[in-house]
Amino acid sequence: MIVGSANIETLAEDAATIESFGKSEIVFEDVVCFQMTMEMRNQAREAVLPKGLHPTVPATLSMQAWEIGRSPFGEFKMVVCRIGCRSGVRARGYSTRVYTNTQIAATALKQEFGFSTQLAEIDFRHSFDGTDVKVIYDSRVIFEAACLDPEPMSNSDVQYTGTLNLAHTPNGLRLVQLEAHHVASQVERLSSRLLSFDGEAWGNSLLDPYTVVSASLAYETVTFPPVRFVCKPDELAFTGTESV
Repeated sequence: MIVGSANIETLAEDAATIESFGKSEIVFEDVVCFQMTMEMRNQAREAVLPKGLHPTVPATLSMQAWEIGRSPFGEFKMVVCRIGCRSGVRARGYSTRVYTNTQIAATALKQEFGFSTQLAEIDFRHSFDGTDVKVIYDSRVIFEAACLDPEPMSNSDVQYTGTLNLAHTPNGLRLVQLEAHHVASQVERLSSRLLSFDGEAWGNSLLDPYTVVSASLAYETVTFPPVRFVCKPDELAFTGTESV
């Protein structure tokens, strides 16, 4: 059974802090969510995950770009890098870094969800003929994707796995299990190309996506229930899961 081999102390250097767990759900409305899933070189398989997680075979990485029209944190955009993995028997995405375009959102994403978040310029264009996403950080492009030929899909055809964020919490350094309930009004499949990706800027220079598996765009409302569980990063979920 393959498990992560990344140094947890090194991962923790970039971890956000959750002072206390929220008790109420958080709702994002008027959301446009782009998701691109890619295969990675096997050098980034277990080497980028903590010991408590199992990597996928082959190694996978997904990029999610969100445009949020209404939220408790105002209107904002964010782009999330997630590594495909399992926590116990459940498919998850381990987030390595998030970029957003407002300071209010950056603070909230850290404190409410435990995302490792930084400010960046995000260009997210979506229309009848395609979708383009570009993230610019420190005057350089760290992610760019171009997508064409949107095709309608059933609203239930796209599934989103839960997210795991390594964060300092009242329980200690933990993997925070973040669930998101997506209710889509429109979903499209896209033909996509990865134009630029800077692994180091997304948390680890080993991250090296090389082929696109799938891409989709959804118009939706997303609800985040309060966090219920966290996991010890150096212990498998079967024994290391704690309720909050």
